[in-house]
Amino acid sequence: MTTPPPRHEFSDAAVAFVGSARLAHAITVASIGMAFLAFTVRSTMGWAGLIAVLVALVVFAALSITVKRHELEWRGLLPLSLLFFVGWSTLSMLWSGYQWITLASVLYQAAFAFLGIYIALTRDLIQIVRAVGDVLRVVLGVSILLEVLSGIILDIPFVFLRIAGNIAYGGPIQGILGTRNQLGLVALIALVTFFVELHTRSIPRRLAVPSIVLASVTILFTRSPVTAGAFIIVALTAAVLIGLRRLDAATRRVWQFVLLGGVTVSLAVLFAARGRVIDLLNAGSEFEFRASLWRDILTMVDTNPLEGFGWVGYWRRDLAPFVGIDRFVAPHDSALNALLDVWLQLGLVGMFSFVVVVALTLVRSWLLASKKRSPVFLWPALVVIALVVTSAAESSILVEFGWLVFVISTVKASQNLSWRSRLAER
Repeated sequence: MTTPPPRHEFSDAAVAFVGSARLAHAITVASIGMAFLAFTVRSTMGWAGLIAVLVALVVFAALSITVKRHELEWRGLLPLSLLFFVGWSTLSMLWSGYQWITLASVLYQAAFAFLGIYIALTRDLIQIVRAVGDVLRVVLGVSILLEVLSGIILDIPFVFLRIAGNIAYGGPIQGILGTRNQLGLVALIALVTFFVELHTRSIPRRLAVPSIVLASVTILFTRSPVTAGAFIIVALTAAVLIGLRRLDAATRRVWQFVLLGGVTVSLAVLFAARGRVIDLLNAGSEFEFRASLWRDILTMVDTNPLEGFGWVGYWRRDLAPFVGIDRFVAPHDSALNALLDVWLQLGLVGMFSFVVVVALTLVRSWLLASKKRSPVFLWPALVVIALVVTSAAESSILVEFGWLVFVISTVKASQNLSWRSRLAER
């Protein structure tokens, strides 16, 4: 008769599995995939299916990070600005008129933040880039495949995925992201990711080049003015960063200040000539819709200017104040501007904390990208730029894939430039 192995052997094996690099990689890929495919999962499985997947990932990540806790360097890694923003979102339950909705929304936001922190703590930056690249190749490939199936082969729209089937007419296409602007942003993040993969030689050139072509074609077929503007700014940023990386430290420091002044002047000029810029991007109708929405929001924020109405993330059209905002136009689930969305939901305090965490992430990721030798450090800077520019016309940075990627970038940027880690070294 065979004697069963001692119980402690099972527990040791379980601990080894939960703390393994293979499981960490699986959680990373699954979390990134779930974040980018959240709309698709909701459209096919409903909110219950998405929440079930999210809870399972959070449980596995919590077990994994518990086992790995002694291997990780926590000191100075979790940015206080990010923690304050999430904390203020949580506190908004105290004055929210829809406390249970706010609680659910805070937990939803915190779950993605936790997964982002887990990924940033347990994976190297190049491993994160590879995971994002693998996921986005699938997302864009399936998007184009379904667009071809809908618009050319079957010639019928896939209503449940919001695919209109316009690829035969040159777009706009929505893919499996729901809207052309969302697909455009994902394709732009993919383009940055594939570009970094190519220059770090982390994947074969025969895979990197077709991936770049796929992302570029997707951007073209979205025909998104928002993505077009973001692409121009990201491309200019990439060119500037590549140039800065070739300079010595003293010269680079001078050019950093020159660039800061140039960016300030450019933003002022763009704001003054915003009407002409909108015409050039062919974004007139989109901007008129957004301008009408923003006017309604600006009148509403005066009701609770300091603390906001309470965090909800995606708008609930059956709740005040959202039910009364711009009710005569097409339905929408956000303010179509991240800053206004935060102001409406979390007030001036929340908006200020959001601006601080974004500014710190931008500065830290920019400094790392300009002085670190490895081109992999370009990824956080360029991705955050893409998210921030797009946030002027979408609220993607606040939820799901945008929030997850932003949290990862924030923690990774803080990893090397946190003032608390410097104090600890002293």
